[in-house]
Parts: sequence; C-alpha cells; structure tokens
Amino acid sequence: MPADAKPAAKPAHGGTLSLALDFGPLLVFFLTYKGAGWLMGAGNPITAMTFGTAAFMAAIVIAVILSKVKLGRVSPMLWLSALLILFFGGLTIYFHDQSFIQLKPTIIYSFFALMLFAGLLRGKPLLKYLLQAAYDGLSETGWLKLSRNWALFFVAMAIANELMRRSMSFDSWLAVKVWGVTIVSIVFAAANIPMLMRHGLTLGDSLDSDEVGETTPPQG
Repeated sequence: MPADAKPAAKPAHGGTLSLALDFGPLLVFFLTYKGAGWLMGAGNPITAMTFGTAAFMAAIVIAVILSKVKLGRVSPMLWLSALLILFFGGLTIYFHDQSFIQLKPTIIYSFFALMLFAGLLRGKPLLKYLLQAAYDGLSETGWLKLSRNWALFFVAMAIANELMRRSMSFDSWLAVKVWGVTIVSIVFAAANIPMLMRHGLTLGDSLDSDEVGETTPPQG
C-alpha cells in the first residue's frame, strides 16, 4: 500500500440517531393521539385516532428523510416500517378502524422473523444486511447468533402484540407499545452485547448507544 494511501473509511455508526428516528414517530403518534383526545374529549376517539395516525405517517416520512440526510442511508428495516405505516395508516384513516394500525407491528415482526430464519437455514446472517450496521470485529458466528436471537425475539414480539391488541383497550395497547415494548427492545439489545464481545465485537471507550441503538427492532 502506498505510504500516502488512506484506509477505507468504516461505515459510520448512527445508533443513537437510528433509535431516535425509529422511536420518534411512535412518540409523535402517542402524543398527538392523547393531545387530540384531550382537546376534543374522550367521546370522540375516532377523530383523535385520525389526527394521531396522520401525524404518525408524516413523522415516519420525516424520519426516512433525516436518516438519508444524516446517516447517508435508510436501512431496509426503516423502509419497510415506513411503507407499512403509510399503508396501514391510510387504511386506519379511510375506514376509521384502529385495528389496522394495531395489526402492523405483528406483520413487521413476523416478516423479519421469517427473513432471519430463512437466512439462518442458508447459513447467512441476514441481520447484517437488514440493519446495514457496522460492528467492528464481529465474526460471522457472532452475526449468526445475533440473527438467531433477534429472530426468536421477533416471534415473541409478534405473539405479544396479538395478545395485547386482542385483550387490551386501544389506549392501554398504545401505552404498552410506546413505553413497554421500546424498553424491552433496548434491554434485549443491550443483553446481546456480552455475547457479541465474545465473538470479536470491539467497542470504543465505553459501551456506547450506537451498538445498542442500531440493533433495536422497528418500533412503529
């Protein structure tokens, strides 16, 4: 290598921003729905749902644009989440039926679980390509184990979402979705870090949120 040659730049981490872009639209939905319900009264939930869903759809479009501008890429996970939010959000507004927006997480989680399991059957860690994340030093075995763990997690999340949407009021479901599911996802991502370090992952000066933020599932 020539003396003045520079090593190829590693893909930039964007875990904190990735997590914010993923959680942000859901938080916008929650706050808009609650705010509209408060302003219009509890007797008009459909109108509050319409405002909340419309804000959700606008926020996910903004998230995609910011991801492209700030990170230089939009992960397949974010693309799919955005498309499903726009599709099911449109159905929710058109039919005035909140069950469409509740069904969307089940479809997202099921789709990614099937994708990851299909990759594992072929010996390929598809999570590496779905996330488009850079994990310094992580071996192929580490990627395979991470893909397996998240595939199982996605299955659990799909089942949990179905149980919640069938047994809870919409308000309760939304509160658990925004706060409970997000916290569980972050904790699960962090719990994988020791395993990844045993398979070559190198961290910076501290356990930064990039490693956790880039491995959380779509929250939309």
